Amino acid sequence: MTSSTTGSGDEISAAVLTLSDQGAAGLREDTAGPAVREQLEALGVPVSEHALRSDDPDGIVEQLQQWIDAGIALIVTTGGTGFGPRDHTPEATRRVIDRDAPGLAELMRAEGLRKTPMAALSRGICGIADRTLIVNLPGSERAVRENLDALAPVLPHALQLIGGDTEH
Repeated sequence: MTSSTTGSGDEISAAVLTLSDQGAAGLREDTAGPAVREQLEALGVPVSEHALRSDDPDGIVEQLQQWIDAGIALIVTTGGTGFGPRDHTPEATRRVIDRDAPGLAELMRAEGLRKTPMAALSRGICGIADRTLIVNLPGSERAVRENLDALAPVLPHALQLIGGDTEH
């Protein structure tokens, strides 16, 4: 991203939410969250917040809403997008978004399918809540990197549009 501001002149900020019961219990190291931070900062999007939570849907909604209310421009979640019984990230995200952004999720899955058929098992969604873009990523470090690489060409423009810069 060549500029770290939205069209309104506000600094773009991002937050990363890692969702893992084992990670929250201290039983597994979070490698996906730091990978998200690294990828976003390489795109020129500074990460101002990072949290690690269990896969509790109400807790996910609470954290997402807190960051939306704080004016975070981009929230990237990692984990909780699969078929497991505790994978609730897409459902929690739906509870806070105002508008879907299905093309972003479709882009990530399409690019992922070029590398592994397992990409079809990601239920991650993307959507807009107020002036915040929320992107759900799978929980593996490799998938995080691949998905953010897929979004890199369109993410800066998406954030500008959501921020109010609709001049083309």
